[in-house]
Amino acid sequence: MTPDQDQTKQRVERLLERYEFAAPPEVSYLTASENQIYLIDDHHSTRRYVVRINSGRLAYHNAEQIHSEMMWLDALGTDTDIIVPKVLAAKDGSWVQELRLPGKDQPSYAVVYSFLDGVEPPEDELVEGFERLGTISAQMHSHAKRWMPPSEFTRPTWTPEAILTDQLTWGNWREGVNINAEALNVLRRAEAVIHRRLEDADVGSENYGLIHADLRLANLLIHGEITAIIDFDDCGFGWYLFDLAGALSFLEEREDIADLIDSWIRGYQTVAEVPADAEVMIPTLIMLRRLQLIGWLGYQQAHLDFARQIGQAFTTDSCRLAEQYVDRFS
Repeated sequence: MTPDQDQTKQRVERLLERYEFAAPPEVSYLTASENQIYLIDDHHSTRRYVVRINSGRLAYHNAEQIHSEMMWLDALGTDTDIIVPKVLAAKDGSWVQELRLPGKDQPSYAVVYSFLDGVEPPEDELVEGFERLGTISAQMHSHAKRWMPPSEFTRPTWTPEAILTDQLTWGNWREGVNINAEALNVLRRAEAVIHRRLEDADVGSENYGLIHADLRLANLLIHGEITAIIDFDDCGFGWYLFDLAGALSFLEEREDIADLIDSWIRGYQTVAEVPADAEVMIPTLIMLRRLQLIGWLGYQQAHLDFARQIGQAFTTDSCRLAEQYVDRFS
C-alpha cells in the first residue's frame, strides 16, 4: 500500500463512523481503475462491503449524479432479480458521502455497498457467458423502460457528440497513444462515418434509454450459476445496443466476435425484442466504443499499468478495424 493509499484508508475508517456498524470494521485497499476501491470486513456481522471513491475526474463525478446512479442501482435490486450490489445508507439515510483526500483541492465522493463474490468469465466460456449477459441486459433495459425516476434524477448522455468531443472527460481519442498523422486520418474518417450512420438513428423509448454503458468483462462477476453486474459508475442514457458494444470492449478483434454478438442477441431475445436496426447500429456502436477507449487509454497512461501495456497496440489495431469499418460503410 502506498502512502497515499494508507492515508486514504485512514480517512475511509473515519468515514465509516457515519454508518451503523456495531464495531469499527476492518478496512483494506482492494483495487483501482478509474476509481479507488476499499474492502470493508465487518467481523461483527460477518458481512463484507466495498467503499468506492470516485476519481472526481469525469464530468458526472458530482454528488447529484452519483446519487442518481445509486437510485437506479437500488431500484434494480428492489424491482428485479438481477444481482447487483446493495447500497448501504449512512445513519442519516444518505448514500453519497463527501470525502477529502490527500493532495486534492476538490472533494471526492464515496459510496458504500455490498461486496459480491465472483470472478470474470473465463476466456474459453465467453460465448455461453455472452448469452447470459444478453439476457441480463434485456432485463435491465426492460426495467429502464418502465421505471419512473424521480424528478431530480440526472445522468450523462452517451451520444456520438458527447463521446467523440470528450464532453464527459473520459479522454479525447485524438490524444490517445501514438496518434500520428496516419492514425489521425483513418480515425477521423471512421468518426465521420459514425456520425452519418447514427444521425437519424431511432431514439424512441424502445431503442434508447437508461443503460449501464460499461458492461465489459471486468464488471461481470460469475459465481456458480449466478452472474452479478457491478460498477454502474458510467450508467446514463444511450442506445440499448451500446451495452453490447460495451460488453465487447477489448474483444473486437477476436475471431469469434460474430459468435459473441449472436450469443448476446440470442440471450436478449429470451426477454425482449432486439432494438430496431441492429444490423446498422451494432458495428457502428462498436466502432464508437473503440474510439472512446482510445481516449481513455491515452489519459490513463500516467495512472494504470494496464493502459500502458496495451495502449500502443490498441491504437494500431483500432486503425486496422477503422479501415475495415470505413471500407464497409463509407
